[in-house]
Amino acid sequence: MPEYMQKRYGGQRIRMYLSVLSLLLSVFTKISIDLYAGALFVHICLGWNFYLSTVIMLAITALYTITGGLTAVIYTDALQTLVMVVGAVILAIKAFEQIGGYEQLAEAYAQAIPSRTISNTTCHMPRADAMHMFRDPSTGDLPWTGMIFGLTIMATWYWCTDQVIVQRSLSARDLNHAKGGSILASYLKMLPMGLIVMPGMISRVLFPDDVGCVVPAECLRACGAEIGCSNIAYPKLVMELMPTGLRGLMVAVMMAALMSSLTSIFNSSSTLFTMDVWRRLRPCAGERELLLVGRLVIVVLIGVSVAWIPALQGSNGGQLFIYMQSVTSSLAPPVTAVFVLGIFWRRANEQGAFWGLMAGLAVGATRLVLEFLHPVPPCGYPDTRPPILRGVHYLHFAVALFLLSGAVLVAGSLLTPHPQGVQIQNLTWWTLAQDLPSGVKAGDGRASQRHAFWGRICAVNAILLICVNIFFYTYFA
Repeated sequence: MPEYMQKRYGGQRIRMYLSVLSLLLSVFTKISIDLYAGALFVHICLGWNFYLSTVIMLAITALYTITGGLTAVIYTDALQTLVMVVGAVILAIKAFEQIGGYEQLAEAYAQAIPSRTISNTTCHMPRADAMHMFRDPSTGDLPWTGMIFGLTIMATWYWCTDQVIVQRSLSARDLNHAKGGSILASYLKMLPMGLIVMPGMISRVLFPDDVGCVVPAECLRACGAEIGCSNIAYPKLVMELMPTGLRGLMVAVMMAALMSSLTSIFNSSSTLFTMDVWRRLRPCAGERELLLVGRLVIVVLIGVSVAWIPALQGSNGGQLFIYMQSVTSSLAPPVTAVFVLGIFWRRANEQGAFWGLMAGLAVGATRLVLEFLHPVPPCGYPDTRPPILRGVHYLHFAVALFLLSGAVLVAGSLLTPHPQGVQIQNLTWWTLAQDLPSGVKAGDGRASQRHAFWGRICAVNAILLICVNIFFYTYFA
């Protein structure tokens, strides 16, 4: 993706910006969250020391990432996906059997109140809109306006421009294989609602004193963190519901999921740094030097991520999902704006894109710093955060940041010369040439028909996926 942006807008500074931003997001969201979640899971399931669990998981993951490269990462990802889905299905079935089915979940969740609470507060009460996806735009923890617009902006950044995803699409044999992989990923992406989210809610119903704790002493006993223990919902369910043999399978499943994510990030981050940063600093660097630098980058990223874990534990009420989305909403929207306008507006140029990114970075980084300086207050304490944090939800902020970056890009592009022809040819929606697919020769009618057939299959599945998602949004609205 940095290479596409460089070709579309010209110049090296946008490519460098995107590479550095991807590395920062990898450290402060993906790597640190995966390390923390993996160590927490091992700590809850096996009782091992938290940091010992981190070291062991890192050692295993780094070993086959550094020695095997992208090929090893892709093959292990494919194998681990199958294990993850099978294990998650088994646990979901047992969880629903324990609670009596989906119909009983909503009623039981509303009564999942811990035995020890803080007087004159309601933070121990489950949300009344817990079973709905479309929540109040001003008081909801996930307002429907942010769900529709804010998450769409961040999802466009992740699924269309993030190096981890783009690298896998570029490794496909041809365009139809890349489309097919995306379709399969989309089907898998619909599973977490039934296999992760609802079992997590069941975990709170079954273990309200641990998963739903609000008293700091109780939370410290349950998970070792005073601010909350919602992150242990899934491992708690594994340890309490699964028999010994299947419990081992689920431990393997969770570790496989976390290590699969880590290997992908390690490989992509090392590639970004060596290709886009180190080669610019040392154009004459040979393959051996690049290989060594890539491995050292992984070690540095691991060190910074481990050091960041204590800060992560106390952020956003101790909820990993909220922390990840909050950080992403402050850094990703400018990239989405530059990417979308670059594809659909031929007039966009390098000057406008650069200043759009800079403006978005300045505003987003300011909010991000404020979030770490003024964390969400614990239950029972008054909210004294600045108005931009207290009154503007992070998903709404993502929309505003996207619009701001887009406006600066448009203004900067209109005030500067039109981009050169080479910067838009085959690089925008309106100038894309319909070339033959790779491996299909001119005049090879059978291969061309086969390619077109599988292209239509992918298109039909894409339409089906959109319909299924609209149904789920409507059903759970």
